[in-house]
Amino acid sequence: MQRGALLDAARSLLSEGGTDALTFPALAERTGLARSSVYEYFRSRAAVVEELCEVDFPVWAAEVETAMERADSPEGKVEAYVRAQLALVGDQRHRAVVAISSSELDAGARDKIRAAHGGLVAMIVEALQALGQEQPRMAAMLLQGVVDAAVRRIELGAAEDPSAITDAAVSMALRGVRG
Repeated sequence: MQRGALLDAARSLLSEGGTDALTFPALAERTGLARSSVYEYFRSRAAVVEELCEVDFPVWAAEVETAMERADSPEGKVEAYVRAQLALVGDQRHRAVVAISSSELDAGARDKIRAAHGGLVAMIVEALQALGQEQPRMAAMLLQGVVDAAVRRIELGAAEDPSAITDAAVSMALRGVRG
């Protein structure tokens, strides 16, 4: 339970103040633990980041995959892929990992983030192949680039409404994958 409380506190700190806010004293204060107790669970901030990735990325991936499974066409799967990821932008877990990924991480944490994103990209390859993409893996990576750009736009609090950004990203994605 303490480990879960520490991860919840880490998510809150990251989403509220970015990576600078994620400190062991702050984690201890949020959870009511002694600072030395935090070190019993995590050896470093990077270890906290790695565990957040291990816990949160599979949840997001499952949400994206579920949305895609409900679609009945390759175009519907592409749309679901984009919309599901952008719907997660407001989620505290997502804000935390966005804050994390912009910071300096050790190789283990970076590898976990890369692997998780690779898993997302792999989900859409089959739909892109069904749409006639000659290089569906490359198309999937480029499609993810559109999603990532839309995420950044939403995260920055752009002048546009997040739903307008989402609609534009879906439109660009669908036009791009249809050729």
